[in-house]
Amino acid sequence: MANGYSGGRVILEVRDVIKQFKQYDSVVTAVNRANFEVCDGEFVAIMGASGSGKSTLLHVLAGLDRPNSGRITLRGNEITAMNADDLAVFRGNYIGVIFQSHNLIPQFTALENILVPTLMCNKPDFSYEEHLKKLVSTLRIADRLHHLPSELSGGQQQRVAIARALINRPQIVFADEPTGNLDRDNADEVLSLLLRTKEVMNQTLIMVTHDRSIAEKADRIFEMENGDLRPLRQ
Repeated sequence: MANGYSGGRVILEVRDVIKQFKQYDSVVTAVNRANFEVCDGEFVAIMGASGSGKSTLLHVLAGLDRPNSGRITLRGNEITAMNADDLAVFRGNYIGVIFQSHNLIPQFTALENILVPTLMCNKPDFSYEEHLKKLVSTLRIADRLHHLPSELSGGQQQRVAIARALINRPQIVFADEPTGNLDRDNADEVLSLLLRTKEVMNQTLIMVTHDRSIAEKADRIFEMENGDLRPLRQ
């Protein structure tokens, strides 16, 4: 497989993806013809300096933003061809997103934040209650579920954000600098938790990070520079 990883079926296929923004009188190309594939169960890290386009690429791959051109196929479904409603349903069923800034709803408790995705997507084939128990136990936030985000530490907020991203048992998780606002100990612990849940739930993980020690744990590493994506380790 070109630009590929030799383990398992392809779950994500990216072809000639371009994302541009208008900035004053000029056009900035944040993602310049990205082409790659990701296999089921793989951990892929994307590195790059601030402003290199890596977060923009992640948001486009996760269906949070639309590319100007190109094709993104996830689980055999071309998400770039979906309308907004179909894409929202698809994301709810198969995609989890973890943000650096947590993006928790300040008026909701930790538990209410975690359960938000279940309100938009109902999967009758598994027990949310049982899955919730496993998540909060693994992430060690059982005693913080009824606290507001303002009453939680940064590490605890990120654990809540991870639980929210994983509550629907997504097949692919996109993580945008999930340890960027944490100290070294918390960063290592959050990464360990992510990798543990990835293995338990047999998920694919695509992570943007500036931390080389985190990227080194990935199956493959890509680097972005001025919108161009290139493999650092295959």
